[in-house]
Amino acid sequence: MNTITVANSKPLDPLDETTSLETAATSRALGPDLLRAVAILLVMLVHLPAEATPLPLAGIQPYGWIGVDIFFVLSGYLIGNQLMAEAARRNAIDFKTFYMRRAFRILPAFLLVLAVYTLVPSLRDAPTMQSFWRFLTFTVNFGLDPRLGGAFTEAWSLSVEEHFYLLLPLLVVLLKRRATMVSVALLVATIVIAGMGLRLALWQSQVGPLVEIQAYREALAVYLRDIYYPTYNRLDGLTFGVVLAAIRLFKPLLWARYMPPYIALGIGGVAVTAALVIFSVRGPFAETSLPLVFQPLLGAVVGFPLLSAGTALILGALLDLQRKIGRWHLPAISGIATLSYSLYLTHKGIYHIDQMVFGRDNLQGLSGFIIYLATCFLAAATLWFLVERNFLILRDYLVPRKRRAEET
Repeated sequence: MNTITVANSKPLDPLDETTSLETAATSRALGPDLLRAVAILLVMLVHLPAEATPLPLAGIQPYGWIGVDIFFVLSGYLIGNQLMAEAARRNAIDFKTFYMRRAFRILPAFLLVLAVYTLVPSLRDAPTMQSFWRFLTFTVNFGLDPRLGGAFTEAWSLSVEEHFYLLLPLLVVLLKRRATMVSVALLVATIVIAGMGLRLALWQSQVGPLVEIQAYREALAVYLRDIYYPTYNRLDGLTFGVVLAAIRLFKPLLWARYMPPYIALGIGGVAVTAALVIFSVRGPFAETSLPLVFQPLLGAVVGFPLLSAGTALILGALLDLQRKIGRWHLPAISGIATLSYSLYLTHKGIYHIDQMVFGRDNLQGLSGFIIYLATCFLAAATLWFLVERNFLILRDYLVPRKRRAEET
């Protein structure tokens, strides 16, 4: 692995972080941005009550939680691509630059939203909230019981991402020295199979007994706490994203030969469809009103890796088709992708504020949905312009572009 050169001297960064919405609409790769836009819209949709969801979207709303898994695949690809390309060219990784880049990207907007929730409890999307230090240390996803604190729980996925940022650079450095295709394949298989085995064991030991006595609400809380939120159970998407980056960087001819874009798109589509079918099989929950995110044993064990693998294949196909789909002029897609992080941080709180301002009864149906979208995008654009954008500019000043260019 360490003797193979990188495929492209200056590969396209599909998730380029720009400081202008207008620039973002013209300079980013449309395919990955399309996935990112779909992901954030799904997440925004799933957090709406059923009565506030327009009828045409009612069938999609229960599946909106898979947007987080799409984000994980995108992050795995982006960060994996950056780190492995740098390691291949420089035979080392600039840890300081990498962590500064991530800190300037993630922390400012996150800390501002966290401060608002902490200092102004009336703006929280739920009455109770986990301890401030757990958000600050990105450990909120461990032992996160929705019965004890429900505000800003979407931060669980940011914790998973932060743990990934901490571990992957070290892993890349270690693998750079002694990695072979066989050892990497074994490592990937171990991560995926171990995750499946762990979810199987936890479901059977922690969730299953509660389901048997029909204590469904308690079972849901335990499922989220012990299976859905913890980092060690949610590595599938990140892993398959990194694998995609590794294959495209180090084995481009192999990828091109066996996974041309339309083949990858077809197989990926079949895999994602199969995952959605598995998620739809409710088993013991068939006669309940439990949310679809609460998966029976089969979905919890098999669904996540199947969905992640399919999404990674679709992402790879879209990257290969960039020259074709890049001709499409869809600035709204890139605009949504640019605002996706701010949207993720604020959408639940904004819906709570909408309820306070307009009243819950006035937020039903299409008109209420339009109000929700308008206020969410207004808040996200404000957060992006005032915070994200300025800290990206500051990052560019503190981290010279000639050093950043080595990462992309």
